[in-house]
Amino acid sequence: MSRAAGGSDHGARRRGRAQGARPSGPKGRHPAGEARRADRGAGTRGAAGQPTTGASPKGLSRVLSRAGLCSRKEAEGLIAERRVRVNGRVVRDAEARIDEQRDVVQVDGRRLGRSRPLVIMFNKPAQCVTTLRDERGRRTVYDLLGELESWVVPVGRLDRDTTGLLLLTNDTLLADRITDPRTHLPKTYLALVRGLVSDQALSRLRDGVELEDGPTRPADVQRLRTGRRGTLLRIVITEGRNRQVRRMVAAIGSQVLHLRRLAVGPQRLSGLPRGSFRPIEGRELSLLRAAAGVPARPQGKPRR
Repeated sequence: MSRAAGGSDHGARRRGRAQGARPSGPKGRHPAGEARRADRGAGTRGAAGQPTTGASPKGLSRVLSRAGLCSRKEAEGLIAERRVRVNGRVVRDAEARIDEQRDVVQVDGRRLGRSRPLVIMFNKPAQCVTTLRDERGRRTVYDLLGELESWVVPVGRLDRDTTGLLLLTNDTLLADRITDPRTHLPKTYLALVRGLVSDQALSRLRDGVELEDGPTRPADVQRLRTGRRGTLLRIVITEGRNRQVRRMVAAIGSQVLHLRRLAVGPQRLSGLPRGSFRPIEGRELSLLRAAAGVPARPQGKPRR
């Protein structure tokens, strides 16, 4: 009798465990599975209710900022002012999820990305900042570019006092490859440095100097001439840190008086008046893309 009772209890416990192993849910589905399915479903719609492509969606303000259009804070202002549309609809949520492969984003009626590929070389003058708008009212590169067929963003930045070659494009892959330090794309500068630069100081620049964000890579540094105003150096680096050349020269105890960028990879600044720009096309563009490790774009069918 006791064994029968015990067996009955044991069977009840087994049934209880079996029942506990399958928590209740719609049509017997496990709640954890339901949660996972809900999470997947929640991420399949973009800002305008369109299904996404499966790429990781990003917040609208971040998309504008990543495009180089403005800072995240400035992007939030544009969105609040109803100047941003996604797939034709005004979006006022700065965190609205955007599928960059599918959603069409417009700012002031101008489409962000996915226009005809456009790469521009600009001879940047001094006293000009590399941003869309400046809170202090300073002149920006966009003031000099005027109206273009597409938004273009700076490929890296030149500080306010640095002059010379600045590339701008709507080709985000090309921009990413050029600025990626793993690409090792050379950037060539002409730097007028205060005072005399000794052979020992030149060797330090060539071998790499220690900066607050780590040592620099070896650089190609040549002394072109020395005069009353200082020493003129040609410096080629394969990185693109913030104000890197100025900080490298400061690390050897000197100061850059004037800095001009002459080239980015094979693209050289020549024959372009200061403050002017022109598109990079044809063989020039092919060479730049190849140097940055970007596959050549397929050629369209010839027109009849």
